[in-house]
Amino acid sequence: MYSVLFGSRGSTHAIPNSLSYKTYYFYQKIDHFGFLSNATFKQRYLVNEQHWHQENGPILFYTGNEGDITWFCNNTGFMWDVAEELGAMLVFAEHRYYGESLPFGEESYSDAKHLNYLTSEQALADFAVLIKALKRTIPGARDSPVIAIGGSYGGMLAAWMRMKYPHIVVGALAASAPIWQFTDMVPCDVFYKIVTNDFHKAEKGCAESIRGSWKAINNVTSTAEGLQWLSSEFSLCAPLKNKVEAAAFKSWLQETWVNLAMVDYPYEANFLQPLPRWPIKVVCQYLTHPTVPDQQLLQGISKAVKVYYNYTGNAPCLNMSQTATGSLGAMGWYYQACTEMVMPMCSNGVGDMFEPQAWDFQAYAEECRALFGVTPRPDWADTIYGGKNIKSHSNILFSNGGLDPWSGGGVTKSLSDSLVAIVIPDGAHHLDLRYNTNYDPQSVMDARDTEVKYMKLWIKQAANSP
Repeated sequence: MYSVLFGSRGSTHAIPNSLSYKTYYFYQKIDHFGFLSNATFKQRYLVNEQHWHQENGPILFYTGNEGDITWFCNNTGFMWDVAEELGAMLVFAEHRYYGESLPFGEESYSDAKHLNYLTSEQALADFAVLIKALKRTIPGARDSPVIAIGGSYGGMLAAWMRMKYPHIVVGALAASAPIWQFTDMVPCDVFYKIVTNDFHKAEKGCAESIRGSWKAINNVTSTAEGLQWLSSEFSLCAPLKNKVEAAAFKSWLQETWVNLAMVDYPYEANFLQPLPRWPIKVVCQYLTHPTVPDQQLLQGISKAVKVYYNYTGNAPCLNMSQTATGSLGAMGWYYQACTEMVMPMCSNGVGDMFEPQAWDFQAYAEECRALFGVTPRPDWADTIYGGKNIKSHSNILFSNGGLDPWSGGGVTKSLSDSLVAIVIPDGAHHLDLRYNTNYDPQSVMDARDTEVKYMKLWIKQAANSP
């Protein structure tokens, strides 16, 4: 982008080591929109019926995103926390091309021809077909109201599920869903400004230290001795050897700061990496003096980075090739970003703490063609999902955290009585979808109460509709 399972909202839960669910597989068409082939693949989904007792009781349906569905199941505690109160069945559906749901098995990522069916439209169709099958085959589920729930890209899918298939889902909770992080919808610099603000608020001098680190890295890595010193100081598994690798090192650092902003949770968590509570505050204690000499500044950066990569103290060295959990499908998401999920981002080094980098679609497209042999469609999300023109839709909650950089591309103001924005000032990336804990700020507890209130309303409306 995470054993006692159940209880009322507001109580403390141990984060479970294992959850009670059954694993199933459903044969999906590889291509829902063409008629030339009837080839299928096995889509994995997880089901828990522990609190689903009433006939036509509600179904909370997690719209799986870019990774292993069991990982998202473990990190979506909100659904487990409210299942009893709502009397809901829980279903977690895996997104095609991720986890075990590979349309062409080991060949799925072999070339652009095999990757051609990795689109959000195909994934939404998978979810729609699966829901209809579940309602047809599970006794007592025929008229069950289904609510789509997802976070991040999964949150985008939840919102789009309600927009595209309103006859299949009665409502959606789209948490940290940047449905407007597309071409000409929001400024390209909004993402990195929010990241910077998180570090700026945490400690005086912190964002300034990071801003100054880029030049310090350039200076230090201008010599072979400097490259060796930096590699040793950061305990890198593979020492830096040249300017190209030094540039990759800076990209790795940039992604690290972004990830910290996303998972700046109020308690110890193990979502992208094992981290302390409020990790940015912990990181920033090493970054309070932005004007010290280059090596001294970079020693502070090194200590800060090791909070993210070695909080447990068990890492023998730092590996630049992985910045987050292996449960995420990075290559699949790169492909999606190279086709329809084109999200322009830029920085200027003034309003943010990063090196200046303009948005260059042509360079981006050339990289995509070199990597996958495909050309991105920058306006496709606007065409197929409506961009900012979504007021004709209904029953969608858009929740966003004030600390989450993705909130810049999210819906943060209500558009109607049933397109409702919920802002969580102290929340990082989809904090509201995580388990209740005693460390939760009041703002996220209030958000969850609001979300459950709307879900009850949708369930009631569905029961009363002819």
